[in-house]
Amino acid sequence: MSTDPRGRRPRHHTAVNEVLSTLAAANTTLADVQRRLDSEFRAAYPDHANPVKLVARLKRIQEEVAAVKGLCRDLLTQKQELIDAMRTSLAVQRSAVQRLLTSSGLPPMSEEDAATDANLNQVTSPHRPLLPSLVKTRDKI
Repeated sequence: MSTDPRGRRPRHHTAVNEVLSTLAAANTTLADVQRRLDSEFRAAYPDHANPVKLVARLKRIQEEVAAVKGLCRDLLTQKQELIDAMRTSLAVQRSAVQRLLTSSGLPPMSEEDAATDANLNQVTSPHRPLLPSLVKTRDKI
């Protein structure tokens, strides 16, 4: 392979030049076919109905759903921890109030106070079984 004195392309054997020109023509033809297919595709499917874009969007949404799912699990865990801490704190405070009432000679908590405590337990008890079932679900995923 010798270089042209004017700095142009190197000179090849005639057969090599023919192969290179055939490959260049094929590359140009393929680029033209790709442009035509893209334009036909855009004409047939507007952006909001383009299957390729819809598939890409679907994949992105699936990734976002997985991330949000993890965040929701974390939030539920924190919520459960807060509910448990609140229940424990309220139980300790109720016990302390009962001891104070007993030691001061005042009457114990009224039925209304007991009903309020039972109501609180009823409201917070549905949250108790959620966390273990979610942990099992997360482990399966």
